[in-house]
Amino acid sequence: MRHLLLAGIAVLGLAAAAQAQLLLSANDNKMVLENGMVRTLREPAPDTLTVIDLATSPPSIRAEINVPASVVGPPLSVAIAPDERLALVTANQRPNPADAGRLVPGTTMAVVDLTATPPRIAATLPTGAGPAGVSINGAGTMALVANRAEGTVSVYRIANGQVTVHGKVEIGPVSSEVSHVAFTPDGRHALVTRYGDHSVNVLQIDGDRVVKLDREITTGVRPYGVAVTPDGRHAVVANIGRGTGDADTVSLIDLTREPFRVVDTVSIGQTPEGIQTSPDNRHVAVAVMNGSNKPAGSPFAGRGLVRMLRIENGRLAVVAEAQVGTWAQGVAFSPDGRMLFVGNMVEKDISVFRVAEDGKLAEGGPRIRVGGGTAALRVAARPR
Repeated sequence: MRHLLLAGIAVLGLAAAAQAQLLLSANDNKMVLENGMVRTLREPAPDTLTVIDLATSPPSIRAEINVPASVVGPPLSVAIAPDERLALVTANQRPNPADAGRLVPGTTMAVVDLTATPPRIAATLPTGAGPAGVSINGAGTMALVANRAEGTVSVYRIANGQVTVHGKVEIGPVSSEVSHVAFTPDGRHALVTRYGDHSVNVLQIDGDRVVKLDREITTGVRPYGVAVTPDGRHAVVANIGRGTGDADTVSLIDLTREPFRVVDTVSIGQTPEGIQTSPDNRHVAVAVMNGSNKPAGSPFAGRGLVRMLRIENGRLAVVAEAQVGTWAQGVAFSPDGRMLFVGNMVEKDISVFRVAEDGKLAEGGPRIRVGGGTAALRVAARPR
């Protein structure tokens, strides 16, 4: 009887894990923004990972643990497996042990066991230099990491809750500054942004084999974050520009025809960092710094914004906007698409919005306070 009881408890535990809806925030405590200037702290508090339960109303913090993270790189440096049992967190930069207050490129990724109470770092794996954007495929069997200071993408196998190094794919010279990599939902391709030379590479995936195709897609200036719609028909790229006060852009890539190609590019405002597509494939949320990272008195200074775009007939159009905090980073939709979350690096909190059917935004509750400057947000991709 005791064995049956324990088995029942285990089944209930698995069911609860399957029903969980988690939002992860990777938080950087090493860097702060002071009147438009970024400063590295000499004795920072540890970076953290916040695990937020979206199944409660309002969303509640389930746990917060120390995990190395970095605000440098696209705000997509955390990924969560489709079954929500593990997370991956990269740290593009780490403190220089020989010179307090200075940073050097990181070379590791943390594997976090989300089933433990509290969650814990289960392994620390090697990456290339300056790991930035990280993604897990829809099957939960492979992860890719863009190594921004090396011009490569690292490949990892995932099986039985274990993550192992599988190899690397050469993308370009170090100056290409590969920044993020995103899978298509069928797992057969991935897109890699090249911040340094204004293009996107296409990877072909067959089982464990990952190959760079001879296809460079031309985007806007300095492509950074990239996201793919759940139906696999489109990808969107945030082109963050040069930070000179000019309006920057978002590009729409048609994935229904090969070779993949940009079919539309729209102006979005100064410095679009976080970018994510909605679960219903219709909308794109973009965190726009809008000069919130500029010094007071700058002619380009402004309030941080999140803008909502609609994808329709192969075109992008802005349909809504709302104010957010300062130096805004990651964006993430709830699994049902009814809520949107935006990370505010300076305020160390996450803005919460309700999303209407037409993409309009309304305040969705109090901001969620986290233990550091929120540098990246992610929810799990739903299994296909």
